[in-house]
Formats: sequence, structure tokens, C-alpha cells
Amino acid sequence: MPGLGLDERSSARIRSIVPGTVVRLPGMGSAEPVPPLDELAEHLRARLGEGPVVLVGHSQSCQVVVAAAVDPRVAGVVLLGPTTDPRLRTAWGLAGRWLATAVAEPWWQLPLVLAQWWATGPRAMVALWRRAAPDRTDLRLRQVTAPVTVVRGTRDRLCPRDWAQRLVAAAPDGRLVELPGAAHMTVQTHPDAVARILQSL
Repeated sequence: MPGLGLDERSSARIRSIVPGTVVRLPGMGSAEPVPPLDELAEHLRARLGEGPVVLVGHSQSCQVVVAAAVDPRVAGVVLLGPTTDPRLRTAWGLAGRWLATAVAEPWWQLPLVLAQWWATGPRAMVALWRRAAPDRTDLRLRQVTAPVTVVRGTRDRLCPRDWAQRLVAAAPDGRLVELPGAAHMTVQTHPDAVARILQSL
């Protein structure tokens, strides 16, 4: 699942190593109106096939992935930089953390990110954030029986270490993996490292 405003282009390099299917949903590669979070999760579950499957979410889509992960076909969950920290629920809190993370990102990826944001559109992106931000991913994770791997870059201020640890502790079977020197866009900047994590599952 691509992150807020992103689409299949964000994970293309990972999928060249580890084949996978990208599910576009409103606010995450699609400009359609954004339904409630549980409806988004139901749309994702409808695309799972017979299973077993490993669900991979990046950034804001981690909330949809966790909501869908109670499905018995889910054999594993990988959350890349989950941006569900309650401290980011205000626009000012989000903006401050986003700026602190953005300066740690390699600038070569900016055209790719902007192209994806343009395709999804600001209306869908804002609507997704408003729908998803109040949801308690840490509480939902208590119901996920599949192994959960939380991945964060050591320079990611949108997913600080204490928040990642809180999510890992909430999952019945959770572990934390940190990528040294990475910020938030690990799907684009560290595809080999992310691919190795997926291959280890």
C-alpha cells in the first residue's frame, strides 16, 4: 500500500526485487472521494485473493493495513514508517515533524514524489489524513495475530523511535527494524534494505 498521496511508482524498485501487487485506494494513488477508514480496509481485504499474503504499508497507509490485517489470510504485516503518532494529529504538529524529516531526505527523489502527489491531488490527500489521523493504530494492533514488523529510518521524525516501539509492544508478535541514516521515504531511498526485510519473512 503506497503512502499518503503516493502510488505504485514509490515502491517500483522494491517490487523489481520482491514481486508484489500495489493496491491503489483514495488518497493513496487515487483521487476518488475518501471513505471512512474501515471501508478503505474492506476495499483492501477484497483484493487479497486466496492468501496467504503479507501486507506492506508505508506511512499513512499503515493504518489501513493494520485495520485489514485481522483477516485470516494475512500471514505477515510490515509497517514502513507508520505515521500514526497521536502527537501528529494537529496540522502544526504534523508540519513541524514533516519539515524536520524532509530536510533529511535525499533531494533527488523530490520530482518523483511531487509527480505522485499531483496525480492523487491535494483534496484526496487532505481527506485521507482527516479520516485516518484520529484512528488508534496501537489499539488495533492488539487484534493482529500475524507477525508485525515495524520499519523506521533513524532520521524519521514522522515515525519517532518511541512511537515505533509503542506499536511493536502493542502487537502480540512484533519486532522493530531500524535503517541507519534513512528518513521517511525508505520505499524509494532504501529499496534493497526493505526488500531484504520482506525476503526474510
